[in-house]
Parts: sequence; C-alpha cells; structure tokens
Amino acid sequence: MLESVRFRLTLWYTAVLALVLVVLSMAAYFVLRQSTLQGTDSSLTEIADAFLTTLQAELKDQSGPNALQLAAEQALFEHRYRDNLFVILDPRGNVVITSEDLPVPNQPAKSHAAGIFASGAFRKLAEASLHGDRFFQNVPGGPDGYRGFVRQFPVNGQGHILIVLQSLHRQAELLKEIARTFAWVIPIAVLLACAGGYFLARKSLAPVVDMATQAGRIGAENLHERLAVRNRKDELGHLALAFNSLLDRLNLSFERQRRFMADASHELRTPVAILRGEADVALSQPSRTLEEYRESLLLLRDEAERLTHIVEDLFTLARADAGQYPLTRSDFYLDELVADCTRNTRTLALAKRITLAVDAPAELPLHADEGLLRRMFLNLLDNAIKYTPEGGRVAVSCCRAGAEYAVSITDTGPGIPAELQPRIFERFFRADEARSRGEKDGGGAGLGLSISRWIAEAHQGRLELTRSDSSGSTFTAFLPAPAAGAPSPVR
Repeated sequence: MLESVRFRLTLWYTAVLALVLVVLSMAAYFVLRQSTLQGTDSSLTEIADAFLTTLQAELKDQSGPNALQLAAEQALFEHRYRDNLFVILDPRGNVVITSEDLPVPNQPAKSHAAGIFASGAFRKLAEASLHGDRFFQNVPGGPDGYRGFVRQFPVNGQGHILIVLQSLHRQAELLKEIARTFAWVIPIAVLLACAGGYFLARKSLAPVVDMATQAGRIGAENLHERLAVRNRKDELGHLALAFNSLLDRLNLSFERQRRFMADASHELRTPVAILRGEADVALSQPSRTLEEYRESLLLLRDEAERLTHIVEDLFTLARADAGQYPLTRSDFYLDELVADCTRNTRTLALAKRITLAVDAPAELPLHADEGLLRRMFLNLLDNAIKYTPEGGRVAVSCCRAGAEYAVSITDTGPGIPAELQPRIFERFFRADEARSRGEKDGGGAGLGLSISRWIAEAHQGRLELTRSDSSGSTFTAFLPAPAAGAPSPVR
C-alpha cells in the first residue's frame, strides 16, 4: 500500500494536519490557561481592594481593643463571594480572623476549604507574606487548589496582612472541558481530513492514471495516438503536452528510420543487382573475348566502388549517431585546407569547363579534425560541380565573421525548389527534379550533405543552405574560430 502515491499523499497530508492541529490546540490551551490565570489574579486584586475599602470604612465606626476584628466581621459579611476565602494576619503573622470564623456559612465551597488554613502550604504562604507585599501564589487544597493574593495594609500605624484565596475549581473544570473537546475534535478532524485527502488525491491523480493507461496502449503500430489534455495550464496538462511532444519526436524519428531503411535498401539493391546481373551475363556464355571480360570486370569494379562508398557512408552515419566517432583534432590553417580541397576538384571542374574561383585570406588558424573537414568541403565542392551546367561557375569564399569562420560554396546550377529545401539534408534525399542529376554525373546515394552537416555539428558549428534560386545555390559552413590572441599553428 505504501507504494501507492495516493496513499503516501494522504498519509503525509493527514500527518501534517494532525501535527498542526495538535500544536494549535496546545497553543490555544496554553493561551487560555494563561488568560484564565490573569483573569483570576485581576479578580483577586479587585476583591482585595474592595474588601480593604470596606474594612477602612468600618474601622472608623469601631473603637476598643477588638475594633479590627469587629470591622473585619462586618467587611466579611458584605463581601461574601463564592469560592473566595479571606484571612487577616497581624504584624507577627498570627491569624486575626478568617472567613470561616463567621457564624453563618458564606460560600458553597466552604466544605472544600475546611482545613485549608491549618495546612502546611498555607503556613508557608503566611510566612512569605511577612517578607513581601502584593504577590500571588498557588496554594494546594480542595479539589483543584487555590490562588492566593497577599497584600499588606496599615491599621493604627501597624502593618497587617490580607490574604485572599480563590478556588481554582471552576477554571480547572473549564480547562478540562476544553481539553476533552480537543481530544474529541482532533481525531474526528483527522479522520475527516484523511478521507477527504484520499478522495482529493484520487481525484487529482485520476488524470495521471488515465494518461498511464493511454500511454500503455501506444505502440509502434499506433504511435500517431496522443494523450488527452484536459487542462493545458496546470501541471498535469504540461506533463501530457510534454509526453505528446516526446511521442511526436519518436514518431518523426521512427518515420525517418523507416524511410532511411527503405532508401538504404533501395540504394543497395541497385548496385547489388547490377553486380549479380553482370556476373550472370559473364557466366552465361561459354566463351567470351578478353575485351568483353574486361568490360564486365570494369563494370563490376565501378559498382563495387559505388557500393563501398554507400556502405562506408552508412557506417560513418551509424557511428556518428551512436556517438562513437571520435574527432582527431590538430592545429592547421583553414585557408590552406580550403585551397587544397579546391585544387583537388579542379580536374572535375575542367572536365565540364566550369570556372573555379577561390577567395580565402591567409592566416585563418583552426583546431579541429582536418580529415573530417576535408571530407565535408570535398562533398560540397563535388555537389556544386555536379549540379553546375557546363560553362558555369563555382565560387569558394572563406572569411571570419565574429567568433566563427564562414566557408561558402556557391554554384550556378538550377537551384532547389522552396518546398524541397527543408529536406535537403535528409539522408538519401536527392532533389533530382531540381538539380537534373543523373547516373552519368556520379549517381551518389544522397548521403553527402547529411555527413557534411554532421561534421559541422560535431565541431560545434553548422551547415546551412543560405541561398537557392534559379541563379544557383550557396551552402555555408560555420565553424567556431579560436579566440583572438590564440597561438597559431606553425606552417
């Protein structure tokens, strides 16, 4: 059960709520207890002041040695408060009169007060009253004890002591009732919160369960299905949208993989069929001339080379996708590499009477994989020459643009239609309709631009089709340049 998110959420919610309720109830109980105690102390102070006012007034009407006792009796008769006891002590701490000395019972709680003045706790309070004035102290006795207030007052120039005791039974009963209320309310509140929390957790997580059920039904055969999004603005809606976005990427990846496999099979099937057909033709005749055998072998060699290039390109892309193609970096000059690649393709350009121009300023140091960059530039130059008609022009420019190098290769071919430009870097994609490409031009497999783009991205750069119209196309490779002041490689 603990493995359920709903149960864990309910458990945490209930535990936190129970802790909060307990803390709040304890705080409320403490505040109420202190407030009750302060109210009792304030009541005792007011009662003592009123009693002494009455006592001083009665003393003016009395005379003789028992004037204080007679005046105190009259004051006690006038101040018959429930749960209150009065004691007057002389300067030596002897009891002059108590409220229990009255001939008539004056409070219902007198039975509880029986013996309170003879207890040891009261004697300690009486002794403490000789050394202090106006202080409060609890006195054990009765069902819940008493709260005592001590105050000194003068009589005929001598200091006497008034002690007022008030029973704490009512306050204790109130606090016990509050404690019992908390003891009932908190468990009931926790149980209700537990049930409500489980219901809310179940209802809140119901979309997650639905999404999990829907996701469990999605496979390769129905990858086009998507999760239902109830509310795009909440967290679950964001989760569903993120999952749907992941499915979109997976679907696109699977579609590319299917198309890649289909195109790879098609590209490999053609040279294999040619190899097998030519071998069958050569073997089908019992006797052939040396020239015929030579032509068959040349054809077999050409198709084998084409097949080898396709397999090598596929292997390169496979290693690149798996991240297993390490870069062998070294220091060299980019302008020298571009010029060298241009010289290597000059023969192809001369065969089609194509003008090949290079604009590469000196001193462009670079730390990269020279072999891979050479392959990228040769691929771009080879494509530019193949797709440029006879008598056309191919221009190569290299410059520094801020924090990167830009190498542009421009041809004067027919260009690429706008609707095909987004797919130009896809594997096995060939815009034959736009570029008028035939087998006589080399008949590549459509992997050169894909490999070139990977090479640029492997160097934290990019390869872009920056322009393509009826006047020609421009491919630009952007490569990160070293920081200014970095040491240059030795020529």
